[in-house]
Amino acid sequence: QVQLVESGGGLVQAGGSLRLSCEASGSPYSIYAMAWHRQAPGKQRELVAGIVDGSRTNYLDSVKGRFKISRDFADNTVYLQMNSLKPDDTAVYYCYARSFDGPSWGQGTQVTVSS
Repeated sequence: QVQLVESGGGLVQAGGSLRLSCEASGSPYSIYAMAWHRQAPGKQRELVAGIVDGSRTNYLDSVKGRFKISRDFADNTVYLQMNSLKPDDTAVYYCYARSFDGPSWGQGTQVTVSS
């Protein structure tokens, strides 16, 4: 089983940057895909960025060119670098992993962007 722990959220002004981290434990070498999702108040959870096999990536249209997902296999960590943040990016961000044991979710980290 895979356990995920996120960190790096916080309060930032519009135009600023944050980097989220998600460390995997348990059986991290069984993970073949990871992603970041987010959920804003009153809205459905949405996929922000995903990475497969450490190289193939995909992004939500509204974050393309501003966010970058990456995975460090040595540290069993996936990162989300978020630049040029906007108030609309305010949400709880969740780390997700898909492994041979099934899906796993982190507990979430709050990102708040002030205007």
